[in-house]
Amino acid sequence: MTKSIPVYDPRGVVEAAPLATAPRVKKLEGLRLGLLDNTKWNANKLLRGVRDRLAGKHAFSAVNYYRKESFSLAAAPGLIAEIAANNDLVVTAIGD
Repeated sequence: MTKSIPVYDPRGVVEAAPLATAPRVKKLEGLRLGLLDNTKWNANKLLRGVRDRLAGKHAFSAVNYYRKESFSLAAAPGLIAEIAANNDLVVTAIGD
């Protein structure tokens, strides 16, 4: 007698409406750059490198650095609002 073992597909189904991407900026000069650190061990190092490379080629009017509370949590709505209000473009990195 053969026993059967149920096997479940762990992939599931994602049901989400697609979102449009933001339009690309034409030039970086004079824009405010935001950097969002997710607090993983190497995110800060990665973002500093990105900042240095970009700032070496483009004259930003400001470079603002932000940190999430924890890499395992979404950024707080207040932090997201602050970033959106004070920056023209944002780079984030996991850097694990």
